[in-house]
Amino acid sequence: MYYANSAPAVEGVLVRAGKVLLAKRAIEPRRGYWDLPGGFLEEGEEPLDGLAREFREETGLAVRPLEWLGTHLERYDNYFVLGLTWLVEADGDPRPADDAEELAWFGPDELPDELAFPHQGGLLRAWAARQQQA
Repeated sequence: MYYANSAPAVEGVLVRAGKVLLAKRAIEPRRGYWDLPGGFLEEGEEPLDGLAREFREETGLAVRPLEWLGTHLERYDNYFVLGLTWLVEADGDPRPADDAEELAWFGPDELPDELAFPHQGGLLRAWAARQQQA
């Protein structure tokens, strides 16, 4: 028997000095597009553990969750992803690794026109609006 369940994934919004950290994808789908650091949970993995693991794998940083930002449901190739998003903090300098080809900081007015996945545009526009109100 097969159940077409959504795959659980996590991502984090890391902000420093008014800029958000994005990772350029080194793998398909959407290779070459800017993305929030994160990825799929391993079987049985707690979401915050997966968030810490994915961030460490892609950026070398140990993150700490600050604020729950919400969920999204989105198509990913031939299935759907149930994504969980947090605002996070971390110390140190990020370095690209794993499936991140490059890392860069983007201010509210510097965000890429198109991100790797549709929900990220709305999420980062909301973040940018909050930055401009502060």
